[in-house]
Amino acid sequence: MEKIRLILASSSKWRKEIINMAGLKCEQIPSSGDPNIEFKDPDDYVEKLSFAKASEVASKVEDSVIIGADTIGYLDGKVFEKPKNRDEAFANMKELSGKVNYAVTGCTIIDQRSGKSVTFCEKVKVYFNEMTDDEINWYIDHEKTVYDCAGYSLETCASLFTPKIEGDYKAIIGLPICRIYEELKKMGYNISDLETL
Repeated sequence: MEKIRLILASSSKWRKEIINMAGLKCEQIPSSGDPNIEFKDPDDYVEKLSFAKASEVASKVEDSVIIGADTIGYLDGKVFEKPKNRDEAFANMKELSGKVNYAVTGCTIIDQRSGKSVTFCEKVKVYFNEMTDDEINWYIDHEKTVYDCAGYSLETCASLFTPKIEGDYKAIIGLPICRIYEELKKMGYNISDLETL
């Protein structure tokens, strides 16, 4: 069987890195942007976003397996997406300080060979220590991806303030790769079908 062409429908360097760190190859073909999805609850929201992104890219390619994903931070009914400016970044971190929030990642896998698709989400509980205003300002000044992350960047500077998580760490970064592989196996693929580095 010919190796499957794995396409990541995202421009995220973190998502691509997760796939590569797992020893797999993928192409990046980003979707054109966030579709207009009405928010009802976090799981439904990220699942619909991931489906829209994967579907858009799937319409441009053939004979491929497309992975779409979207991640948000969520606390007490509020969604934390990418901050638009410094004031918003500060307000977000101030609100998260000392609280437990959820990182929610939605994923869609579209297999064009079989016509199968699956959409799911992974939710991770993230504990934040209390942060002073100085610490929040330091975080914004030193976190290079502060405006590219949904809420915070746990793999870099925010790790100083997050003593514990419950769930899949890679889902926080943006791609629950173990679950993705399990879903690919359910679609009939095995490790030898995937291109490796």
